[in-house]
Amino acid sequence: MSRLDSFIRRMLAQRECLNWAAEAVAGIPGPVLELGLGNGRTYDHLGESLPEREIYVFERANISFDRALAVSIPPEKFLILGDIENTLVSAAARLPAKAALAHIDLGTSDARAYAALALRMGGLLKPLMAPDGIIVSNVKLQAAGLISLDTPLGVKPGRYFIYRCPGPG
Repeated sequence: MSRLDSFIRRMLAQRECLNWAAEAVAGIPGPVLELGLGNGRTYDHLGESLPEREIYVFERANISFDRALAVSIPPEKFLILGDIENTLVSAAARLPAKAALAHIDLGTSDARAYAALALRMGGLLKPLMAPDGIIVSNVKLQAAGLISLDTPLGVKPGRYFIYRCPGPG
């Protein structure tokens, strides 16, 4: 499969999972967390899918906003810059409520660093999530209590991952 075909399949899977998640959190109050802005495509899609929600974007401090269109960059009060692990630890004080939905799309060319980050991400996100909140991720998470869900039909297993955070009781 060409890199272009792989990219297209990844984007289709991402869209299907995010659309499913937007419906799944309809009755769950709280903001949306977007981990990784990139060029802003997903932020823009989440804004269209969930126009009533505040979307907080976590991105490294050295991002170049040249890649994103102006409409795909969140207002400053919703942009949290810095090392993702540090900003997630301190985010609870900044968020107005626990998050209904979180989307992780972090990448690095260093496969070992990427795998290590994936191991920590679930544990860092879980305290920020509302009961029954949904996490959509491009990496497999490992955190006690997260409930792995099936992806929508048509999404190849292992291409994207969906988790539900434990509810009360």
